[in-house]
Amino acid sequence: MDQDRIKAAVTELLLAVGEDPEREGLLETPSRVAKMYAEIFSGLQENPADHLKLFQESQQQGELVLVRDIPMYSVCEHHLLPFVGKAHIAYIPKEGKIIGLSKFARIVKCFASRPQVQERLTAQIADFLFENLEPYGVAVLVEAEHLCMTMRGARAAGSVTQTSALRGIMKTEAKTRNEVMSLLTGRHYQ
Repeated sequence: MDQDRIKAAVTELLLAVGEDPEREGLLETPSRVAKMYAEIFSGLQENPADHLKLFQESQQQGELVLVRDIPMYSVCEHHLLPFVGKAHIAYIPKEGKIIGLSKFARIVKCFASRPQVQERLTAQIADFLFENLEPYGVAVLVEAEHLCMTMRGARAAGSVTQTSALRGIMKTEAKTRNEVMSLLTGRHYQ
């Protein structure tokens, strides 16, 4: 990540909005923003597959594994404003293909730490897990509040966007899909 280029761009942005980048409160802002961008866009330099190097051996297969309320922070690529929420992941592993539960949070963070749209983020997580774990099925639900809707435009504070991505039997078998979506959302589906 080019820190000097980010600093120059932030300085130019401050000038463009009519601010004085030399005033006391803004002197370190370009450096702070450059460091922040390196952190919040760290997923651009990260490979999510690094979190899958060690599969755990397990005899368990065909039983649902669900991880709810994984904190998720990302930046909308349309306005470069944050969207914040939670990801919920469910999968039905095949024998010998499980990972430690903390890996799900790391995978979510990796994909979220890039300029994103929520729909693509949800699909990327589901596709990655389905392709790499080779489970019977995967379901990913992401719910988030978008600051581009909260603090500008519609100014719809408190509105939450939900996206889901279903793979394998989570998509093709109605009974499994309904059970998983009920557990993920806390609602009963027909």
